[in-house]
Amino acid sequence: MKIAIAQLNPTIGDIQGNANKILKAADRAASEGVRLLLTPELSLSGYPPRDLLIDPNFVATMVEQLSELASKLPEGVAVLVGTVEPNAGAISTGGKPLFNSVALIEKSNILKVFHKRLLPTYDVFDEDRYFEPGNQPNQFELDGVHIGVTICEDLWNDEEFWGKRTYTLNPIADLAQAGVKFTINLSASPYTVGKQKLREAMLRHGALRFNQPLIYANQVGGNDDLVFDGTSIAIDKKGELIARAVGFEEDWLVLEYNREKQDFEKSSIVAPPDCEEAELWSALVLGVRDYACKCGFSKIVLGLSGGIDSSLIAAIASEAVGKENVLGILMPSPYSSDHSIQDALDLARNVGIQTQTLAIGTVMECFDHTLNPLFAGTPFGLAEENLQSRIRGTLLMAVSNKFGHLLVSTGNKSEIAVGYCTLYGDMNGGLAAIADVPKTKVYKLCEWINRSQEIIPMNVLVKPPSAELKPGQKDQDSLPEYDVLDDILDRYIHQHQSPAEIVKAGHEAAIVERVVKLVRISEFKRKQAPPGLKVTDRAFGTGWRMPIASRWIAQI
Repeated sequence: MKIAIAQLNPTIGDIQGNANKILKAADRAASEGVRLLLTPELSLSGYPPRDLLIDPNFVATMVEQLSELASKLPEGVAVLVGTVEPNAGAISTGGKPLFNSVALIEKSNILKVFHKRLLPTYDVFDEDRYFEPGNQPNQFELDGVHIGVTICEDLWNDEEFWGKRTYTLNPIADLAQAGVKFTINLSASPYTVGKQKLREAMLRHGALRFNQPLIYANQVGGNDDLVFDGTSIAIDKKGELIARAVGFEEDWLVLEYNREKQDFEKSSIVAPPDCEEAELWSALVLGVRDYACKCGFSKIVLGLSGGIDSSLIAAIASEAVGKENVLGILMPSPYSSDHSIQDALDLARNVGIQTQTLAIGTVMECFDHTLNPLFAGTPFGLAEENLQSRIRGTLLMAVSNKFGHLLVSTGNKSEIAVGYCTLYGDMNGGLAAIADVPKTKVYKLCEWINRSQEIIPMNVLVKPPSAELKPGQKDQDSLPEYDVLDDILDRYIHQHQSPAEIVKAGHEAAIVERVVKLVRISEFKRKQAPPGLKVTDRAFGTGWRMPIASRWIAQI
C-alpha cells in the first residue's frame, strides 16, 4: 500500500484555492498509484483560521467546498482532508459549535469524519475557544489495514516522554490498544528553533513504546506571525527515521507499507539544515515571503541605516521577494556618520537592491521651529532624539502608501524587549521580521550569511551599534552589552527565572533590576508593534499576554 504526504502551504480563508491544491495532490497520487493521501490539519481552511470560525458563512462555505471536493477526487485514492465540522449537539449539550476534524473521502463520498481529541489552549493556540473535543479514538480500515488517525496535539501527550500529562488521555495509547497497524498525525505545528529534533525524538519514543509506525504530515508556510516548517516525517516501529520531507517549502513524500512486516519501507530522507542559523534563515525568509504574498504585496521597502539589523532585513527581503522588488531608503540626519551612509550603500550594492536617499536635516529644523514655543529653555533629550525616528517612520510610511510597498520594520527582540525603539518611528511597518531574534543572534545570522562571501559589510559587523540620534551615541550608553542583556532576557522571558535567580547566575543585581523594569514598562509599545515572526518558544506576539497597566514588580 502506497501512502503519500502532500506537504501543503494553504492560505487562510482561500477555501477554493486550498481545495484546488488538495485536488492537484490527489490527481498526482492517482497517477503514482498511491492508495492513501494525507494532507495537513485544517488543510481546507488553512491554520489557524482564528475568529473566521465564528462567521457562519465561513463554516458553511467549508462544508460546501468539502462536498464539492469529494465529487472531484479521482478514483482509487482515499484522501484525508483537514476541515471543520459543525457540532450538531452543541445547543443541547452546551458544547462548542465546531469540531477540528479530518474527513476520509473515497469514491466521491465522505466516509468518515474524525475529531481532534486534545485541544491546545496555550501560547499561540486558542482551540478551546472554537472547538469541542472528540470523545473517541479515530480509526478506520483501508484494504484490510487498520489505521489510526490523530490531529496535531493528539500526538503531544505521552506521559513517559514528557514526564507528565497535560491532558487526561493519550490518543496514541488508545489507538495502540485498539490494535491499529500504524497511526498517522495530520498537523499544523508552528516552527520554533530546534523544534524538529524534539518532534523526531517524541515520535521515535512513541513508535518504540507502542511498537507501531507513526507518520507525521505537517503544514508548511507563513500565516501572519506564525511560520510552519513542514518537515513531515515517518518513523518505523523500531524507532528508525525512514522518511523526512524538505523543510520550509511544499513537498511530496511517498511511503510503502509492507503488509508482511507490518511496517514501512525506507523512503526519501532529506537532510536537515546544517546549523541553527541556516534553519532560522529559511524560517525568516519563508515568513516574510508568505506574509507579503498572502497580504497582496509584491514589493518591500525598509529604512537602511548602515546598522546590522537593517542589513539583515535587506538580505532577508531580497531573498524573500527578489532583490529587484526591494527598496532601501537612506535617511541621514546631521548626526549620521559618513561610515554609516557608506555601509548602507555597500550593503545595498552587495545585496543588489535599489536605494533612495531622503535627508531629514531640514525636516528636523522645521519640527524644532514648530516646537520651540514649548521646548525653548529645556535640555535636548529623548523627545528630540525620537523626533528623528518619527520623521523617518513617517517618510517610510509615505513611500509605502504611495507605491503600495510592504514596510518591514527592523527592530530585533532585544530592543523590543526593553523598549529601545520608538513608537510611530522605527516601529512603523506592516511586519517586524526579526522581532523574535535577539541582537546576539542577529550577529550570528549575518556572520552565517557571509560564510562564502561578504554580503554584510565587515564594518557593519565590527562597529559598535548605535542609533545615531545624537553625537557619539552608542547603544551601550544606555543598555548593557548585548551578550549580557540577551542572557538576562533569555533567563527572564524564556526560562521564567526570577530576578533573584538571574542574579545568582552571575549577573549584577542593579543591571537585572533595570532590565526587568524596562521589559515591564515597555509593554505598551509592544502592544502597538506590527506582527513579528515567531521563531522561538516565547515571542512577543499572539502568545504573549501581559497586562500594560500593572504594578507587579518582581523582587530581587
